[in-house]
Amino acid sequence: MLINDTPTIQEDQSVLRWGGIAGLLGGILFLLVFAIVIVFVAPVLGGPDAERWVERFPTVRVARTAENGLYLVGIALWAAHFLALYRALRATSPAPALFGSALAIMGLVVLAAGSLPHVATAPISDLYHAPGATAEEQATLVFLWESTQGMFDALLIAGLVLLPMGLIALGTAMVSAPAFGKGFGRFTVALGLAGILAAAFALVTPTSPIAAVGILALIAFHLVLGWKTYRLPAARAGRPGLTP
Repeated sequence: MLINDTPTIQEDQSVLRWGGIAGLLGGILFLLVFAIVIVFVAPVLGGPDAERWVERFPTVRVARTAENGLYLVGIALWAAHFLALYRALRATSPAPALFGSALAIMGLVVLAAGSLPHVATAPISDLYHAPGATAEEQATLVFLWESTQGMFDALLIAGLVLLPMGLIALGTAMVSAPAFGKGFGRFTVALGLAGILAAAFALVTPTSPIAAVGILALIAFHLVLGWKTYRLPAARAGRPGLTP
């Protein structure tokens, strides 16, 4: 890329800044999601039992709706950050940058598909609490709730398998990129490996809360690399010979 190609450089800088901000905001939203779950949802539900969930869902319906909505917005913001990272890494490591971004975005698409479980489970709760619902009908609705939630859990685990693979590829690309270096590259690869281990455990024990480790690894990645991505244009301004 020519150094005097001013419009292209400005475009790249804009992509990096917006992508970095998106990564940071997405990480903050996911922290807020965890806060909502810990403060409002977990104390009421108290465990993974399906009958408890369907019985107590009306008391956490608003919190669950807010939690899932923020979760979906956070996923969209993270997709923008991954695209910005590809833009930053494609010149020095085109293959791992492309494949890593593709795997990461594929994982986000899967997570997005399962991001609104309350849309499917709220009607089940309404039927369960409807006047005149018999014990037999309620028992059937509990099974229906459990099977519906199981499909959303499967999407969550599938997404958490794909995303760490993308992180590992992106971390490999960062090692060879002067703008990031070995420190950020190894940090990203380590987070990817942690996510892979958590996802492997979740594949064997789907009801285990260990899947949260994968989410926490993603939050850490986007907070740290979001700030780094946002700061890249300023760093390149200090070194005018370094362009995306």
